[in-house]
Amino acid sequence: MKFSYPWQFVGRRSAMMSNNGMVATSQPLAAISALRVLENGGNAADAAVTAAAILNVVEPHMSGIGGDMFAIVHFDNKYEAYNGSGGAPEEANLSICEKISVEQKTDTEFQNLDTQPTEDVVKMPTKGGISVTVPGALAGWSDLLNKYGTFSLSEAFEPAIKYARNGFPVSEYISWQWSFASNRITPYPETSLTYLPGGSPPSPGDTFTNTKLADTFETISDNGVSEFYQGKLGKDLVKTVQEDGGLLSTSDLEEHKGTWCDPISTTYRGIDILEAPPNGQGLIALEAINIAENFDLPSSVTDPDRIHTLVETFKIAVSDGHKYISDPKMVDVPLDKMLSKKYAKKRSEEIGESASSYLPKAGPNGNDTVYISVVDSDGNAVSFINSIFMAFGSGLSSNGFLLHNRGCSFSLNPTHANCVAPNKRPFHTIIPAMLRKNGEFRASWGVMGGSMQPQGHLQVLLSLVDLGLNPQASMDAPRFRWVNGNKIALETSRIPAETVTELRKKGHEVLEEHLFFNPREHFGGGQFIYSDGKGTLIGGSDPRRDGVAIGY
Repeated sequence: MKFSYPWQFVGRRSAMMSNNGMVATSQPLAAISALRVLENGGNAADAAVTAAAILNVVEPHMSGIGGDMFAIVHFDNKYEAYNGSGGAPEEANLSICEKISVEQKTDTEFQNLDTQPTEDVVKMPTKGGISVTVPGALAGWSDLLNKYGTFSLSEAFEPAIKYARNGFPVSEYISWQWSFASNRITPYPETSLTYLPGGSPPSPGDTFTNTKLADTFETISDNGVSEFYQGKLGKDLVKTVQEDGGLLSTSDLEEHKGTWCDPISTTYRGIDILEAPPNGQGLIALEAINIAENFDLPSSVTDPDRIHTLVETFKIAVSDGHKYISDPKMVDVPLDKMLSKKYAKKRSEEIGESASSYLPKAGPNGNDTVYISVVDSDGNAVSFINSIFMAFGSGLSSNGFLLHNRGCSFSLNPTHANCVAPNKRPFHTIIPAMLRKNGEFRASWGVMGGSMQPQGHLQVLLSLVDLGLNPQASMDAPRFRWVNGNKIALETSRIPAETVTELRKKGHEVLEEHLFFNPREHFGGGQFIYSDGKGTLIGGSDPRRDGVAIGY
């Protein structure tokens, strides 16, 4: 890997560079406000939570305090991961979830190409009260500030409260997503009242306000997160879920605690890749990276042999991941095996000239997530990801914020590692990442988008390390997305027709870009901040989203 210029310049635009702090995230208003935090003396933790709160306002269908979060942080040359995912309700045993699932029709419009094969006869509903697990995001924001921040939660909430109360103009892309997903919330009157003003989603340029969310943020600012987990906000949340047939209780909220833990890691050509441990799917990314290290890949990102090998690599890793990954407090996840270079070498020998089917057994994957990367002037860094899972989550909302549907990730197969159980945390898609070289911090980065996340990590990392692409060019590079079986999606508007032909000859069922309901979303959205170790930060933001990398 080249740690100083010249990198090859092949991007659609230059990488962002600065000598002080930098923020990269999916919405410019959030990035700019977070950068102001850094300019005014706040650190990476302060900026990350500030950005997360604003994203709750400006990309409400993606994330917020009604969802979960994960983070990896680098402070004082130490690395820690934070698991801010909540568990299933105490009453969520297999038999009752099966009964409710049979009674409720599972919506499928958002599973589309991203639904994985499953052995379950009955699937968890993807909307409504039964899909709601304990939201861990707000506790995570608070824990991050309490341990590493210099801001109070009320200070971090100030810009978000202003945008929620005074409004913000909705961009073309966010308006498109909002409109496309609006059918998920029309069955829920309170949610529709908040998020479909005048009965329809906001058009591009419309000013959207959410005074209920502003009031909620002010209440939390005044009374602390206890208002959410032990107070009236929590009681209102539980009432909403239970009235829609869900199982969440006030005691479930009261007992929630996020956890600090060590990141898991592997190496790729001398670079350390750090991911959050299970119940997240970062382990899939690391296994795939280990397998890929066994190949001398072609140097063109659109070479059919390169794409074929990486697709097959990912299929093996995701098959293992969906078989084993669950809540490690309740299930023995074989970390050592899946991180083993020896195991990866053995699995790499299965990859031949033709496509093979490695079928994971798990539920649907969402695409609606926000990722934030921050590095401050002292070299502290936060890799932060927040999500309500599918677009508009469960469809339910309370006091201006949406409730996630992460419970739909559980299996209803009693022999599956990810089978639903009381207080169990489900298989989780959201994964932050960092890079380290010889013990020194090198990058805070991530790629959002359901099952696209680990395969996005694989592709972006290899573009950076093997192909010499800078962080922006690595984000720009055309991508594949494995869907299921031998189906793969390609950004065919940027990949030669000859590549598609060769991949089909190898047995891949190639789904072309124009067949997708949302091509930009299906290939993920990443953010990247790289430190050259000499005082310069180099950032990239995914062109498939509205975001920016911005520094000072």
